[in-house]
Amino acid sequence: MREETKEITELILEAAKKARKETSSEPEPGFTQPITWPIQCTVGPGLEGAIACETKIGYVNGAKGWLIYRGYDIFELCAYSTFEEVSYLLLHGQIPNSRQLKGFKKKLFDYTHIPKTKRRIMSFPIEEMNTMAALRFGIGLMRQQQTYRDIEGVIPTESVPISSDEDSIPMETIPKGEPHAIYQFKGKAFKRPPKSGSELLGSEDMESCYRLIAGVSSITATIARVRQGHLPIEPDPELSHAGNFLYMMTGRKPSALEERIMDVALILHADHGMNASTFTAMVVASTLSDIYFSIDAAVAALSGPLHGGANQRVHEMLTEIGGPENVRAWCKKAKEEKRKIMGVGHRVYKAYDPRARVLGPLAEYLAGKNRHIKPLFKTAHALEREVCSSLGKEKCIFPNVDFYSGLIYSAMGISPDLYTPIFAVSRVSGWTARVLEYLKDNRIFRPRAVYLGQFDKKLNRGV
Repeated sequence: MREETKEITELILEAAKKARKETSSEPEPGFTQPITWPIQCTVGPGLEGAIACETKIGYVNGAKGWLIYRGYDIFELCAYSTFEEVSYLLLHGQIPNSRQLKGFKKKLFDYTHIPKTKRRIMSFPIEEMNTMAALRFGIGLMRQQQTYRDIEGVIPTESVPISSDEDSIPMETIPKGEPHAIYQFKGKAFKRPPKSGSELLGSEDMESCYRLIAGVSSITATIARVRQGHLPIEPDPELSHAGNFLYMMTGRKPSALEERIMDVALILHADHGMNASTFTAMVVASTLSDIYFSIDAAVAALSGPLHGGANQRVHEMLTEIGGPENVRAWCKKAKEEKRKIMGVGHRVYKAYDPRARVLGPLAEYLAGKNRHIKPLFKTAHALEREVCSSLGKEKCIFPNVDFYSGLIYSAMGISPDLYTPIFAVSRVSGWTARVLEYLKDNRIFRPRAVYLGQFDKKLNRGV
């Protein structure tokens, strides 16, 4: 434990202790055991409650406030691990040994260097774009630079699908259809172009995952710099992935405390079950599109206001409230106007979000050292007390991951328009891990819809 960041670790361990006092220790049997397909489950609108696959990557128990990565409790990882270790864990299923970690960190550092992609980003007026749109643009440019998918002459090999039509009758048969898709690829859909010494990839391998983890960080930092009117900065070999992200984004070397807190924030956002963006990435990948397109699609899903961006709106809401003394009156008015209180409540959690348990104390710690966010934190803390006292026990509504994360980023000099891209910088580890896992036993996603339209309508055109 580094002495200068010892306080951060102690805050995390205290949050873990509090969480364990308030939750039981038995997982849900129905969601933690192997499945014998087909299964019966209750499905709501938006596929709520549907079981799409099995996974060993992550587990969320909303009733008890659990978040598990590959068997490790999120508090354990935040206290004693790093984002690089957690990314390796999600992708490979195990914590890396010292040799593996060294090699992985070197690759992430090397792959952060994307000069051609950065130059192309700078040639486009991204300062006029939404930051998430700019991130998608950058990922597309990186894909074009790093893969051979779009090179003329790259053609399907003999392992093309038997048929291009995936709507096979056996897959639609009740109750389960065939054990495997009738029309499926038997190998890689494309081969390398005949070019000796080429470093381009097919974008369906582990190296592409590494490049995306590094590249999304580098692209986001480039977007931040260009929007500020500055040139991009290359990473520093002495800094961690989180430290370099802060450095390349803000233009100043982060303190050990800032580096550690950003590292924890990235760990907390790395994976979170079958959320909308993760599911989007998996759906795109299930067609055997490449992983760059899958991550691009995930970023698009994250762009939606019902998924990403809540921490930015929390920041705006706290500013609007104006101080802790205004919280009660503001809440009363918001309730009368049926306004949503941003950053509280969660589709999954009916207990206190474990990520918020960590971020809350970290925000308070930073507020004690930063006079600019101290008023906002006091307002947030008063709002939490007001909401939890009125809705916590009654409706199980508590702060979620977005409630305090924006305050933490603000304390480190990051503008609110970059909060959602930071989410993607972290979640790309979970997205890529989930895609690779699903592709090992791939089946294209193909839910059905209930038709409520008419039949037997006629055009009634005259002869």
